[in-house]
Amino acid sequence: MTRSVIQTADAPAAIGPYSQAVKLGSMVFCSGQVGLDPATGNLVDGGFEAQVERAFLNLAAVAKASGGSLDHAVKLTLFLTDVGKFGAVNEAMKRHFKQPYPARSTVGVGALPKGAEFEVEAILVV
Repeated sequence: MTRSVIQTADAPAAIGPYSQAVKLGSMVFCSGQVGLDPATGNLVDGGFEAQVERAFLNLAAVAKASGGSLDHAVKLTLFLTDVGKFGAVNEAMKRHFKQPYPARSTVGVGALPKGAEFEVEAILVV
């Protein structure tokens, strides 16, 4: 099977030696997205909820570049620096995903790149 790299200017550029996503057959493995503005590379203003919203928009852009959408997500991993803010993530997921929702894991972490408070990664089947 051929492995192809997915890259789009509609999501932040990788800030290390990795790809925004890698497609292998019908599976797309998306790297983690935080609330960075793709145009500036800086965290969006507005706190946690704004970062969650931007991270999901960034993930949607990568999904689109792979030939899919968030509707193709089968597994998400969420990383939060404060798991007490989990309710805001659930509300954002209701806006960005349709039922049946993807499988999901949530991990509480001490820190994320660029001082982000939230990160999401996904596996898609397109």
